Amino acid sequence: MHYLFTSESVSEGHPDKVSDQISDAILDNMLAQDEHAHVACETLCTTGQVVIAGEVSCKGWVDIQQIVRKTIAEIGYTKAEYKFEAESCGILTALHAQSQDINMGVSREVAEEQGAGDQGMMFGYATDETDNFMPLTLDLAHTLVYTLARIRKEGKQMLYLRPDSKSQVTIEYDAVSDRDGKPCGQRPVRIDTIVLSTQHDEGVTPEMIKKDIIEILLPRVATRDSRYGHLLHAFLEDKDAKLLVNPTGNFVIGGPHGDTGLTGRKIIVDTYGGRGAHGGGAFSGKDPSKVDRSAAYAARWIAKHLVAAGVAHEVLVQVSYAIGVAEPVSLYVNTYGTAQVKASDAEIAQKVSELFDLRPAAIIRDLKLTQPIYEETAKYGHVGRTNEVVKKTFFDADGKSFEREVELFTWEKLDRIDAVKAKFGL
Repeated sequence: MHYLFTSESVSEGHPDKVSDQISDAILDNMLAQDEHAHVACETLCTTGQVVIAGEVSCKGWVDIQQIVRKTIAEIGYTKAEYKFEAESCGILTALHAQSQDINMGVSREVAEEQGAGDQGMMFGYATDETDNFMPLTLDLAHTLVYTLARIRKEGKQMLYLRPDSKSQVTIEYDAVSDRDGKPCGQRPVRIDTIVLSTQHDEGVTPEMIKKDIIEILLPRVATRDSRYGHLLHAFLEDKDAKLLVNPTGNFVIGGPHGDTGLTGRKIIVDTYGGRGAHGGGAFSGKDPSKVDRSAAYAARWIAKHLVAAGVAHEVLVQVSYAIGVAEPVSLYVNTYGTAQVKASDAEIAQKVSELFDLRPAAIIRDLKLTQPIYEETAKYGHVGRTNEVVKKTFFDADGKSFEREVELFTWEKLDRIDAVKAKFGL
């Protein structure tokens, strides 16, 4: 049976993503000086103004003004005509000490007994429809706006581009069953609709932008990524397919000048594009003691292992916590009927609990979450990314720069794949 499914993404210049990147840049600079820092940092950005608020506990000192301006400049807001510009915007800081009531529930003399920073439920998801175990709709949506941003920053083509942009991808799927009629996931058939809205200079028409998207952007994505190549080539030849570019007709006013940005308003873009589920907690600006972030990463880590090991074609993992309590309240696994092992979803969940320690301190230890690794997560998704080791530059209390080697996206590693296969007899 065929059906349509849609996911969206936004660029790093989207006002909400500007806020996310500022919050995570502040978090990273605090963790670089104090790996035990507790940070809950929220950012609001609007015309010519950035407001930073939240609660922190950190032994180091960071120059908030320097971090904010550096982050905005790297995104590309460097011209006065944008009405939001790195060197001239006002910055109001309202950070204060973390509540001792919350800290009592989190900190423990025995590190392994660290309690969850809040109550709540977190989800992780994986599917085998792409080689990075992400929904194709979201993966393609991310790639389109990421590539558009690369073209803008290279400064060789589409010179009218400004930082703010959005994409939306609708794909026609075919629900797939095995020889016994058992569901085993979904197969992408064709791209039905692509919506691209990009901020641009005065005097540029949607027709001009559409021509460049057809001749520059889509071929570049198709050439560089084999996952999309055949689908994008077919899309350009499909008379029934729809490419909608700047549907309102004009997108000169954008970024924080066009729409106030807030940390944590793009949680579906950050995760699975509407596939699976979401517990509701945002990630950016939060240190890993907040299970909204760390447990969501752990749930993705588990779901990806289960699909990669062949336990199921599609997996949703839920884990939930009570504030101040180390052990999860519950662990739930849903394979959507695609399990390839002779075990119920409840039995799979039991085996998962024996393989993965989901106490907050254990998650932080196993995924190395006290590293300053979070600014990279604040654009183009927190999951489905490439695990790699990089060097990052930070500044100490005296304003001197120093480098740290860090490992990004540790929750995308398949470092326990052999243990998972052995546990399930695969």
